[in-house]
Amino acid sequence: MIDKDIIDEAKKMLIEQNKDRVIEITNKAIADGCNPLELMDEAFIPAINEVGELFGSGQMFFPELIGAADAMKAASEIVNEVLASGDASEQQEKKTVVIASVKGDVHDIGKCIVVSLMTANGFIVHDLGRDVSAEDIIEKAVGVNADVIGTSALLTTTMAEQKVLEEALKSEGVRDRFKTIVGGAPVTPRWAKRIGADAYAENAQDGVKKVRELLA
Repeated sequence: MIDKDIIDEAKKMLIEQNKDRVIEITNKAIADGCNPLELMDEAFIPAINEVGELFGSGQMFFPELIGAADAMKAASEIVNEVLASGDASEQQEKKTVVIASVKGDVHDIGKCIVVSLMTANGFIVHDLGRDVSAEDIIEKAVGVNADVIGTSALLTTTMAEQKVLEEALKSEGVRDRFKTIVGGAPVTPRWAKRIGADAYAENAQDGVKKVRELLA
């Protein structure tokens, strides 16, 4: 079990957007034999959720939000790397998710939370970042033999890229290889059904639940 002082500092540093310190804490915890998923579950995920609440209430501004998201992404990448280097037989049992904010969309605070929760729940997650084209998403999904492709759109003007992805998967003859899930503030279950996505996620927790259902 990770010491409470480490958990508290990790939370504080992420909320304060101290990316360098977040990376130091994560690396040291892993080097000391701590469970990286516990660090994510007990420190970074609650912290990034608090960041979202602070932003929503007007107590945190957009540049700070992006700073916290970048720190969260850095921690997630370290944890993912550790998980990817684990026992091969164990990795074979895990399901792989490719996730990205669609082309034209530079918002990814929600996506970062999804990535963290997916990782904490044992999925192998490949986070492609922001403003990612359908072609790049498909290339990565095929390359890592993904089970699920998840896309986020935070603007009504970028939602159409989720439809572009569905159409591209069909035109390249690989639609049946993947389950697809969509999310984002303007996205709705009706939109997901309209474009042919397999599922819609209302939030990060719902995303984990829906992916588990898709793969059951």
